Amino acid sequence: MKALVLLENKKLRLMDTEVPECTPDKPYLISIRYSGICGSDIPRGFYGNAYHYPLVMGHEFSGIVEKAPPDGIYPVGTRVTVFPLLPCGVCSACQSGDYAQCNKYDYYGSRRDGGFGEYLAVPENNLFKVPDSVTLLSAAMTEPCAVALHGVEKLNVQAGMSGLVIGGGPIGNMAAQWLKLKGCDPVYISDTDDRKLDIASSMGLTPVKVNESRLPEDVDCVIEACGLPATFVQAIEAAGRFGQIVFMGNIHGSFTLEEKSFSGILRNELRIMGTWNSKITPRGKDDWSRVLQFLDRSIQVEPLISHQPQLEEGEAVFNNIFSGSQWFNKVVFNI
Repeated sequence: MKALVLLENKKLRLMDTEVPECTPDKPYLISIRYSGICGSDIPRGFYGNAYHYPLVMGHEFSGIVEKAPPDGIYPVGTRVTVFPLLPCGVCSACQSGDYAQCNKYDYYGSRRDGGFGEYLAVPENNLFKVPDSVTLLSAAMTEPCAVALHGVEKLNVQAGMSGLVIGGGPIGNMAAQWLKLKGCDPVYISDTDDRKLDIASSMGLTPVKVNESRLPEDVDCVIEACGLPATFVQAIEAAGRFGQIVFMGNIHGSFTLEEKSFSGILRNELRIMGTWNSKITPRGKDDWSRVLQFLDRSIQVEPLISHQPQLEEGEAVFNNIFSGSQWFNKVVFNI
């Protein structure tokens, strides 16, 4: 099969590799159709953050069941998307279904080969059937959309509350859509990129151009979705009395708070929460099932996809993202 392989830091090549075998603990062979590039793939591929080489990255993908065990619940031909985390199954976090808190987990696309290839062997518990109403292209966005929902679920949202998402990238946009769906009005989304703000505006969100407009103040629900020290401070300063803040962005660097900002946390009795990954238990009420219920209906993800290259273009695409020589929003490989 063809796969985009990270041979070493900053070195990607499209190569012929062996089709994964369906061993007893991974009985399903998935023919991958769409696979998205995550922001975390850039430091993994270009800043020496890979766990090992060679590596096939990619943890946001959808496909079709190519081979299935005789007793499997998903027959050949079933359209699926894949939860990329492989829990150990024995630790206390796994026993409570909090797989993202497992400290011995494996992961497609980082700790083991992932979705930037034509096939992948996957356990049944990691599969989610894609509803007929959802395209496979949209289904490839289930993972980041579930991450966004998981963060929004930390908030106690009541209809009519104001919302602000700092960061207009794909996950920030999806978080803003979830806030709107839950009843926040207005929902502001801030960024420096006019094109991202135009997308947000077309979805009924209220864009705020950073450096040209002041961020809203006294906001009820604030989500930081950039990961920059300055935006973490902005999130605290934008929250109003009894405001709720979710730190979603994976921080790059460190940040400090001035006395006035820290005092605001105390005086306004702010609630600050962290969020990580998403949850797939209990089935039916989990983040992934709920995302698939709303995709291509109340939650729109395809407008966020700016490029759909072939795997053959993968090396050039990654180089352009890393160098900043071309504008990208969300890139999903059409495999």
